[in-house]
Amino acid sequence: MWALRFRAYGTRQYVTLGTAQEGWSRQKAEQELRHTMADVERGTWKPPVPETPPAPEIDRDPTFHDFASKWFDATKGEWRESTRLDYEWQLTRHLLPFFGKHRLSQITIAEVDRYRQAKVAEAEKIRAAAAKGKPMTFEYTDARGRKYRQRRRPLSATSINKTITRLGQILDVALEHELIARNPAKGKRRRLKPQKTPPVWLDRATHIKALLDAATELDREARVDRKLPRRVILSTLVFAGLRIGELIDLRWQDIDLAAKHITVRTGKTDASTRRIDLLPVLHATLTAHKAASKKARPNDLVFRTHRGGPLNPSNVRNRTLTGAVERANERLTDAEDVPLPEGLTPHKLRHTFASILVALGVDPGAVMDQLGHTDPGFTLRVYRHGMRRHGDSKARLHALVNGIDWAPMGTSPKKPSRGTLGRVAPVDQNPAPALVVLVMGTAGFEPATSRV
Repeated sequence: MWALRFRAYGTRQYVTLGTAQEGWSRQKAEQELRHTMADVERGTWKPPVPETPPAPEIDRDPTFHDFASKWFDATKGEWRESTRLDYEWQLTRHLLPFFGKHRLSQITIAEVDRYRQAKVAEAEKIRAAAAKGKPMTFEYTDARGRKYRQRRRPLSATSINKTITRLGQILDVALEHELIARNPAKGKRRRLKPQKTPPVWLDRATHIKALLDAATELDREARVDRKLPRRVILSTLVFAGLRIGELIDLRWQDIDLAAKHITVRTGKTDASTRRIDLLPVLHATLTAHKAASKKARPNDLVFRTHRGGPLNPSNVRNRTLTGAVERANERLTDAEDVPLPEGLTPHKLRHTFASILVALGVDPGAVMDQLGHTDPGFTLRVYRHGMRRHGDSKARLHALVNGIDWAPMGTSPKKPSRGTLGRVAPVDQNPAPALVVLVMGTAGFEPATSRV
């Protein structure tokens, strides 16, 4: 490689000429140096301008996998953790397996329709396998790298529509960058018509009691090194109406046992930040749980794994709740009682909390505040249902939320009399130093406390 090195205009200059293969030699280089120095002396020489590297070529038709991955990485910091996990699940389990190798230009209306039809067929196949007693499973790897087999569950029409909405959200960005001419995932025709299903919640005291008693049984049977406070977790979902993400993030500083309320500090909407009044039975449950907890400092998690980390939402759904539902149904069947409604999820326990508040006579506006709702539609539906309750059903719920012993499943509870209705039945069944009594007044039952 031949080059010139000289001083010009008070600074050292370096000019690359070329290689011998390109025709450069010492003689030619020295000649070039003489010409250059002559130009410097005349003041006409100018340092060579470095070549600007060519701009990176933009892929105008990337694969959906590449584009969606960049979109996810660029925007995930804007989402709550639960939202990030939900979007990641929609992408990795559903959208990428189908559209991953498609170029953006290949995602047409016909392809979106084909995806929707494939998801419907897949759901039917999963249901058919379960009906034959041979449920389909998939391999799941947790955060610690441990692998499990989990049962595959069919996507509902609503869930399929949510994945198409996510596809449309990603393609909207591609449209803004002029990578596609139109968004093929937009429009009502791309989506399924959701089937209207009856609302699911526990609307009777016997079902709530059966679920919590089943959780207590499972707590007693669990290995010492694998124990989770199943009853406390389910009690908090039932009697405080927390979303599953709110439950997992709950810390002791959020629970004011003296003032008897829970503060939800973060949520999916502004209304999600709220204060929830502690019902007597939940106050007793959380008081006992705090006393038994090894870590109950203000910033400690209320619910932790046996290793001290936050709970996994899937474990709350698939282990804590599902196990308790199965055991409760066994006990209800033995008692010749109606089993729990199908489709019970942690979110449906929020609906149960709304039903309880309505039965206690809380007005719809206050119910919305406690739930963190902005749309009154659901609250009013629950309210109308609650107003149809007969007195005996309401009395059972009043007794339950106030920790009152009442008749077992399959029998009628004693009718409340004026004055003391019964004694608090704490979670650990140990006598408590205080009683909660129900006083019948013109407005119904009102909780009051008395000392023993």
